Amino acid sequence: MIGSRLTAFWALVRRLSGDDAYERYLRHHAQAHPHEAVPGRKEFFKREQERKWDGVRRCC
Repeated sequence: MIGSRLTAFWALVRRLSGDDAYERYLRHHAQAHPHEAVPGRKEFFKREQERKWDGVRRCC
């Protein structure tokens, strides 16, 4: 019982921190784009960083 709670808690922490983003992406990609090549972990995170931060304009 404690083990399952700890596992659920750890899964929540990984989800909130984005640590499981690549695993979630792989599941999505397999369902939505089964015939396309899957980018590696490095390429995925590079694309994500570019998507998140490209075009950000701040004064400070």
